[in-house]
Amino acid sequence: MRRRWGLRICTAASVVLLAASGAGHAVVTGVERGIGRVDAFKGMTNRPVRAAGLNFLLVGTDSRDHITKEQKRRYHLGGEACHCTDTVMLVHLSAARDRASVISLPRDSYAEVPAHQDATTGKRRPAHPVKLNAAYAEGGPGLTVQTVEHMTGVHIDHYLEVDFTSFMRSVDAVGGVEICTPRPLKDSYTGLDLPAGKSKLDGGQALQYVRSRHIDGAADLARMQRQQRFLAALIQRVTSSGVLMDPVRFKEVADTMLTSVRADSGFGAHDLVDLGQAMRGLTPSSSEFVSVPLSDADYRAPGLGSTVRWDLTRSRELFQAIRDDRPLAAHHTDKPPATVVEVPPAKVRVHVDNGTTRPGLAGAVARALHGTGFRTTGVPRHAPGGIPGRTVISYDPRWDHSVQSLAAALPGAELRQVPRQGAVMQVTVGREHQTVHPVRTADPASRGADSFAAMTGDEAGCP
Repeated sequence: MRRRWGLRICTAASVVLLAASGAGHAVVTGVERGIGRVDAFKGMTNRPVRAAGLNFLLVGTDSRDHITKEQKRRYHLGGEACHCTDTVMLVHLSAARDRASVISLPRDSYAEVPAHQDATTGKRRPAHPVKLNAAYAEGGPGLTVQTVEHMTGVHIDHYLEVDFTSFMRSVDAVGGVEICTPRPLKDSYTGLDLPAGKSKLDGGQALQYVRSRHIDGAADLARMQRQQRFLAALIQRVTSSGVLMDPVRFKEVADTMLTSVRADSGFGAHDLVDLGQAMRGLTPSSSEFVSVPLSDADYRAPGLGSTVRWDLTRSRELFQAIRDDRPLAAHHTDKPPATVVEVPPAKVRVHVDNGTTRPGLAGAVARALHGTGFRTTGVPRHAPGGIPGRTVISYDPRWDHSVQSLAAALPGAELRQVPRQGAVMQVTVGREHQTVHPVRTADPASRGADSFAAMTGDEAGCP
């Protein structure tokens, strides 16, 4: 049960964002008193050197102590808690406080915990290999921080921990969060059942969305991408809802969100105030999301089973960029961000015809589609019949997933199913056509010049 930890992360990130209201020290002090405390840095030595910016380790645990029986039934939260971390994210806030970078660390990452005192037996244990999420079970927050610092070389400034209850309450407190999916999502393990398109999720539904790992063969790796998209959507909701500018509303929402949050003892009211004032300009476009580059998603480690091995060279480059306070994604200002799609455009074959009287329009559209990655074929020609208003995409229903990638590139186009048409999709450009929107997949191989396969928050959110 992979926890809703993009979520918890969201919750934790939201706490930071909500402070941006500038509500004042008195209000934030009241909020700060509701945070549970944990000594996440006790006795730590030989730590990485502090660098520019501020780094948070955000983790989600599987605690469900405050979940009601009805919620457990409705949202498929049965079973025993494993007392480990389900989601682990490293969040870097730039020194100028104009950028937030979120790096997902797979819970099944092959890791080595340093020598420590076992939290259960009290006995001293030597350094040994584990899956990353097991560090919490063996040594709690402190060992988790030590392990992440050892793996990344990044100095952790603050630790934030969230559980299921806090996540659901957080989403409900902001009035729900809207997400987009190019195809229906259904997972019998979590109860998730979403149609294609936009859906507004309440806390329980959001929990199902970020937990689901049985939707496709990508399992946890695909779930991390959904968690990142959800966090981007949550940031969009919080920053656009007016919560940050209303001290009373801010305190109501923050009080709700912080009920089940635990933080290091050094994270106090002054941090919330200073951080909030610095982050007032944070938007989805100034946030960026990435997963650690991998060399093997199914590395069989003795005694551990299937683990995830990081690409040592690429991951070192990624964390060096964090230490150097450099952006991970291309933040475009002169063109719209690419929409993330499920099927790579390189796998979609397209023929374009001109349904208007504008000479050369079909050729221009075909070139633009080719430029964003689609496999255009054939010579553009004038379409027979009347001039359509909307652009029309005719497609074989057997390619119903692929057509969603093309539809994202042609906003407003009408989709028409044509049985037995075959793999090539037919575009008839209408007189209302305005532009070809760039698209891409979340697959690192599709990112071209973007060396870390990072995406900005506006790319991850709804178009």
